[in-house]
Amino acid sequence: MSNRAIIIMVLVLISATAYLLIKGDGDIDMGGEKHGAEAAHMEDAKKAAAPAAPAAAPAAPAADAKK
Repeated sequence: MSNRAIIIMVLVLISATAYLLIKGDGDIDMGGEKHGAEAAHMEDAKKAAAPAAPAAAPAAPAADAKK
């Protein structure tokens, strides 16, 4: 593989990564772990993301009667 092909591949990957980061709706925070008032909103997000109570368990299958 030539140096030119490697450089082109790296530039394409950098461009694709930059495009996805700019166009993405994600809120990327590279600030590290938050404490205090800054982290208060995370508790609400965890509660909202928690799944609802599981539905009733399905009935146990009937045992086959062997004669």
